[in-house]
Amino acid sequence: MQTQLIGAIDQGTTSSRFIVFDQTLNIVAKSQREFTQYRPQPGWTEQSPREIMSCVRKCVRDCLGQLKTKGISSGSISAIGITNQRETTVMWDRRTGIPLHPALVWHDTRNTNLCNDLIKMHGSADVFRSITGLPISSYFSGTKIKWLIDNVPSVGDSVRQKNAMFGNIDTWLLYNLSGKKRHATDVSNASRTLLMDIKKRQWSEDMCKSLNVPIDIMPEICSSSEIYSVIEDEELPELKGVPISGILGDQQAALVGHCCFEPGEVKNTYGTGAFILFQTGKKMIQSKHGLLTTVAYQLGKEECKYALEGSVPVAGSAVQWFRDNLNIVETPQELDQMALKVKDTGDVYFVPAFSGLFAPRWRQDARGVFCGLTTYTNKYHLARACLESVCFQTHEVLKAMQQDAGVTLRKLKVDGGMSNSDIGMQIQSDLIGIDIWRPNMIENTALGAAFAAGRAIGLFKDTKDFTEKVRNATNFDVFSSQISKREREQRIRKWNKAVIRSFGWID
Repeated sequence: MQTQLIGAIDQGTTSSRFIVFDQTLNIVAKSQREFTQYRPQPGWTEQSPREIMSCVRKCVRDCLGQLKTKGISSGSISAIGITNQRETTVMWDRRTGIPLHPALVWHDTRNTNLCNDLIKMHGSADVFRSITGLPISSYFSGTKIKWLIDNVPSVGDSVRQKNAMFGNIDTWLLYNLSGKKRHATDVSNASRTLLMDIKKRQWSEDMCKSLNVPIDIMPEICSSSEIYSVIEDEELPELKGVPISGILGDQQAALVGHCCFEPGEVKNTYGTGAFILFQTGKKMIQSKHGLLTTVAYQLGKEECKYALEGSVPVAGSAVQWFRDNLNIVETPQELDQMALKVKDTGDVYFVPAFSGLFAPRWRQDARGVFCGLTTYTNKYHLARACLESVCFQTHEVLKAMQQDAGVTLRKLKVDGGMSNSDIGMQIQSDLIGIDIWRPNMIENTALGAAFAAGRAIGLFKDTKDFTEKVRNATNFDVFSSQISKREREQRIRKWNKAVIRSFGWID
């Protein structure tokens, strides 16, 4: 009997990946390619939707070549799941399928003034939380769509002529892979637009009117695990007819990949940003501490599950900044080695608020600062402060989650590039005072998408079946705190002083 494989497209903020799993969740093929980040002005980040699509196709072909060398037919791939950077906004022409503008990346802040105007108009950033679970912010797709309609003539004209289509990256990939036949998204991605009624899981007419976004440009909202289409992409003929049967936003996919299927379980993915999700089950908790209420996932016709989320906009990108802008290091591993050369930061604190601060602060006026610099400070202290900055921000989010949910967390499951850093994970455990669990197989985001796709076609019975397979395939490294409560509190107090000094830089 032919082995059934599952493919997962993991379309991240800086790279495209395609990973092929077998039924025991072992990786049998993997390819990753970076694509271009365009920064035409401070605070602006754009990507080429067509380059992203090209990158995905190249990764798929790489993996098909790897399978061939192992004597495995491309016909063994039974389903494909998609997981993606969320909120990144693509607008394209309904007739031609050609993008109308470069994609606005989730951390692009060109719509900040628009958001400030909306906040002034309504008297609060939280005016739409009861409908969407989200505050008014430059982060979400809805305000990015409005900016494009208002400021880019080709987009505005196309919208008025009813020739425009919108999608986050999942929708753009599905549209192209389906031969331009399916315009859809899943409920987890839809919940990140500021345009979906989170209770009804439908586009909100009131929200669309508030942002002047026509509903006719929006994709159909589906569950996270069902057959949306089959592949009919002329550039991938080997996969013709393979069902696309799972879609999850990248952070929700990581939650699923960590088997966080029970309320109270929490994970952090250290990617370009750091994203902490706390599963709340069927219950929607409206945060009183600056967190987001979001859809976790909906598996087919099962009940929708929700989560609290805290987003840290700068995590791995802080390391990239050290590498590309300051030229202090050449690799993330070198940053770790530098941080290990000193026992502490020398009382230096780094707040990487390059595009403001997200949860729980939500300060769009903040910008990055180093505090505590003296003649004693050297590059090793700065490297360690860089790692600590991500860990301090994670601590803030976890504290808010415990306050909102009224629970005490016992462990944090982690994945993503920065979780490879042993010193980083030790610092993280020290600063939050609970154990860090890091799986030896850290492709949890792709794994979550693979589960959603496999479940839709019957390769997994249910979440229990999947959890058992993950446990059989995975070992964990566990990091426990090595500092006293007093030291932890002192360092957090200093961190808070540094954060306050980042406020008010943008008028």
